[in-house]
Amino acid sequence: MAKKLRFAIIGCGVIGKHHAQILSEIPDAELAAVADEAADRAKSLAEKYGIDYYTDYKEMLARDDIDIVNVCTPSGMHADNAIDIAKAGKHAIVEKPMDIVLEKADRMIAAFREAGKKLTVISQHRFDPATVQVKKDLEAGKFGKLILGTAAINWYRSQAYYDSGDWRGTWALDGGGVLMNQSIHTIDLLQYFMGPVESIYAHCATLGHERIEVEDVAVATLKFRNGALGTIVGTTCAYPGLTTRLEIFGENGSAVIDADKLVFHQFKEESDEDNLYGVKKKAGGPAGEGEGTGAADPAAISANSHRLQFEDMIAAVREDREPLVNGEEGRPPLEIILAIYQSARTGQPVKLPL
Repeated sequence: MAKKLRFAIIGCGVIGKHHAQILSEIPDAELAAVADEAADRAKSLAEKYGIDYYTDYKEMLARDDIDIVNVCTPSGMHADNAIDIAKAGKHAIVEKPMDIVLEKADRMIAAFREAGKKLTVISQHRFDPATVQVKKDLEAGKFGKLILGTAAINWYRSQAYYDSGDWRGTWALDGGGVLMNQSIHTIDLLQYFMGPVESIYAHCATLGHERIEVEDVAVATLKFRNGALGTIVGTTCAYPGLTTRLEIFGENGSAVIDADKLVFHQFKEESDEDNLYGVKKKAGGPAGEGEGTGAADPAAISANSHRLQFEDMIAAVREDREPLVNGEEGRPPLEIILAIYQSARTGQPVKLPL
């Protein structure tokens, strides 16, 4: 039996605890240590799993018995943490977004390439069965020419959520609001399905919360390089937290993912044209309830897709292959969000690449 890979976590907040719980359930993983600048948080999580804790993560990185380090710190710290991990000769799993500055994200990618170590950026919904099915159909050409892709992330966060940490809702450490923090996974899937973005025009505003610097509502229109159009709508003001919805429309079919479930999935078949409009008499399924999506509670996200991504990283290390979501794959949603912010600031369309 293969030896377990030993993990460490930097950042013992909500997401760090989530990572620790998932790692404890993976037979091929062993959590060895955690680190957090707040000693009480680090100690509490370490005691739960009977492991070591540190307040200086660099001391933890000096250990030679750690294989993979998970970065669960505020977004603006991700690249700095990850580059230190690469320099320490370890692999890394970095929570989304990979950073809040594109140049720092590029330095992170380069650091792991230079060190010869693996880097994966959390985009756990690429591992959802719904995502896998739609991507498979796209690659098989079943949609035909892509026409329109829409993403709607209508979630809710209370004022208390933003007040719970000095870094929340700040440009310096959160890097943005509903787009950078809550919507990035869905934006990633939109471009994963529709292809690279050519240009963006957007509006952002802070309308439902106080004492935050970043947006709590945003709308954007996109043009993809393949000629298709798209929209992104996101808010943390949709009480009490509605579903995330992703719609993909091609000339030969449509798919709708709602609350991470494939609720509509239908393609043209010439032999099945039942009426004047060429539409088959088949209805899509009902939309989901948003359970396990984080729509109302960031701690309520489902663990299954994270687990699949962790297992992919373990396999990548053992097989010496690229993780399915490497640094280069984690970069596009960050670039799209930064382009949206640039358009909102300038009032002008923005062309990509930045």
